[in-house]
Amino acid sequence: MTSTEIVPKSFLCRSEELDVGGLGFRFEVQKEGQNQPAFIVRSASGISAFLNRCGHRDLELDWSPGEFFDLDSRLLICATHGALYDPHSGACKGGPCNGVGLAPLAVVEEEGVVYLTDVIYSLVSSTS
Repeated sequence: MTSTEIVPKSFLCRSEELDVGGLGFRFEVQKEGQNQPAFIVRSASGISAFLNRCGHRDLELDWSPGEFFDLDSRLLICATHGALYDPHSGACKGGPCNGVGLAPLAVVEEEGVVYLTDVIYSLVSSTS
C-alpha cells in the first residue's frame, strides 16, 4: 500500500465502551468469504484487536462473551486450556500456546471512536 491510498475504516465501537482490563468488544470479520470471530480490548498499552482464535487450538478465547483478561486483568487468557497472551501484541506469554500468538487486526482510535482499518479483513458485524 502506498502513502496515497486511503485505508478503509469500519466503525467498531465507541472508545468509552473499552475499559483497561475490562470487557472486550466482539465482532466478526471476513476474509475470502470466510467469516471469523474477532475482538478488541483495551490494556494499559492501548487498544488491540485479534482474531478470536487461540494459538493452541482453534477455539474462541473468552469464557463468557467479552471476558478475555485473566484475573489480574494483565494478560489475555484462553478459557479452555489457559494459554496466556500479551494484550498489546498477542504474543504467547505462557501455557499451551507453545509460542504461537494471536492473529492481530489493524485498528485505530480517533476522536472517541474505534475503527477497524485492516486491509486483509473486512467487518461483517458486531456480536457484543
